[in-house]
Amino acid sequence: MKNAIRLIAASAFAVCAGAAFSQNSLAAEPRNVVQLSASGTVEVQQDLLVLALSTSKEGADAAATQAQLKQALDAALTEAKRNAQPGQLDVRTGPFGLYPRYGKDGKINGWQGRAELVLEGRDFARITATAGKIQTMAVSQVGFALSREARAQVQSEAQTQAIEQFKARAAELSRGFGFASYSLREVSVNSNEMTPGPRPRAIAMEAKSAAFADAPVPVEAGKAQVVVNVSGSVQMR
Repeated sequence: MKNAIRLIAASAFAVCAGAAFSQNSLAAEPRNVVQLSASGTVEVQQDLLVLALSTSKEGADAAATQAQLKQALDAALTEAKRNAQPGQLDVRTGPFGLYPRYGKDGKINGWQGRAELVLEGRDFARITATAGKIQTMAVSQVGFALSREARAQVQSEAQTQAIEQFKARAAELSRGFGFASYSLREVSVNSNEMTPGPRPRAIAMEAKSAAFADAPVPVEAGKAQVVVNVSGSVQMR
């Protein structure tokens, strides 16, 4: 009997505690909270050139075709490394692949492959002049971007703009709803780079004529926009 009384008492206590917890949860539920976002944008000249050169080979023998690709890539690397300078002209190899070519009967009747070399850096003149001297590969693609240094310089400016706009909008919304002030509840900040226009730009230059040998490749960088977005919620007071 005593055990039954204790069980009933414990159950009653649990019910009361649960009810109190539920009331506290309802009391703690946030009110007068508004979600909002703002952004800051800074436009800056692109200062990083990414220029890709490539060559394609095909033949009946896989080993011979691969050897031709390697020879073309080695010659291009040798020429490019003569002018390499960290940050100004960095050299790296791109995709290198060899694939079978099939005939109408479904059998392999040859091989084809492609090799790529990438020149990247802030010295546009050095990069384009080097590309013009490479005779075993042709320019296949040109792209522009922002270097880390340039991005870091303007990112803090865009972030300041975004934060100020967020604060101004939060204050405006609070006044519009009849509140005198607000407090920040949560916020997230993220940034990205936007490039107007079709970049990177593909170039149809699979063959070089003697007239253009050693000539710099003409390039012209555009502008990029560094955008910082601030979003979150505030509690109006």
